[in-house]
Amino acid sequence: MTDQIEISLMNSLGAIAPEDWDACAAPRVGRPEDPFVTHRFLMALENSGSVGPGTGWQPSYLVARAGDQVIAVAPMYAKSHSQGEYVFDHGWADAYERAGGRYYPKLQIAVPFTPVTGRRLLTRPGFEDIGQAALVQGAVEVADQNTLSSLHLTFCTEDEVAAGEAMGLLHRTGQQFHWDNADYATFDEFLAVLSSRKRKNIRKERAQAQGFGGEIIQLTGDDIRPDHWDAFWTFYQDTGSRKWGSPYLTRAFFDELHETMRDDVLLVLAQIDGMPIAGALNFIGRDRLFGRYWGCTEYHPSLHFEICYYQAIDYAIAQGLKRVEAGAQGEHKLARGYMPNTTHSLHWMRDPGFAGAVADYLEAERAAVAEEVEVLTSYGPFKSTPEEDDHD
Repeated sequence: MTDQIEISLMNSLGAIAPEDWDACAAPRVGRPEDPFVTHRFLMALENSGSVGPGTGWQPSYLVARAGDQVIAVAPMYAKSHSQGEYVFDHGWADAYERAGGRYYPKLQIAVPFTPVTGRRLLTRPGFEDIGQAALVQGAVEVADQNTLSSLHLTFCTEDEVAAGEAMGLLHRTGQQFHWDNADYATFDEFLAVLSSRKRKNIRKERAQAQGFGGEIIQLTGDDIRPDHWDAFWTFYQDTGSRKWGSPYLTRAFFDELHETMRDDVLLVLAQIDGMPIAGALNFIGRDRLFGRYWGCTEYHPSLHFEICYYQAIDYAIAQGLKRVEAGAQGEHKLARGYMPNTTHSLHWMRDPGFAGAVADYLEAERAAVAEEVEVLTSYGPFKSTPEEDDHD
């Protein structure tokens, strides 16, 4: 039935009405499950020059139509490098080019610079199966017809993994740390389920952080002012230059964010005498809080843990959110109640021999990731039994 579906490519989201895109990306009424695939977020990346010419992320959005109706879309980009993806394929690129191939450009179905699990094959309700199949088939055909080395779908859902594997794509796993809300009424109720030693350590860190000589504030919506973004841009530049060499996002992105998405944002700032000295940017989903960026201009002990992790937990408990996703990497999150979770991606390689070698590698890697998740889980901070010592 996919032969009845028309697939097209767009080099700008301006070519599709926001309501048509979001009918697939955020079809439910109210706050979207995943703000990162909404028209307004992806458009902010594009309008700000964070993606597009000169960035290595050239928009090539996929759109599937049945007649006049848009039934599925995907945020796809032609990539000239592997930066900003968080599913690292540098080794694959090196091997491919040592063998005489040209790895770049490649196709990437992803949210740029955003290691957050969510739907990547965005379908209108009722068109899930045919829409996913049409998008995968269309993306593979674009890669193959243009003799591109590969196609990658990163941080996709398990349902999409099943659909992709059925169509011959290769499955890769990774892991990151999330905090799950077991319907806690307060932060202390969360602490009560931790081992005594971990509980004491968190209380010590929070007291140390909150004694930095200023105040910590949480801002969202109209409470966020343009000068708050000026401060956060300074924090983001500092962190970005140390982690990536240069920041991925432009200053204009944060202005776009303020105009179109400030209700989707939680900005946590530490300030002294009204001047921000550290901050963390979070995005608010329907039932999840997504920690994205952090930075500071002054170092204070434990302030990073407080602003990024504990303030996020406070907010999630107060708002009844089910999960906090604190970004990629960081085993230090484990001691603070963030447990390992498996992430997923899908990959297609045009060269059959290279695809076979990657498939063998991924089989071994999946086993290693599963073992790592199991081991890390066993080192979690939670009490092993209800009777475990509960004295502070």
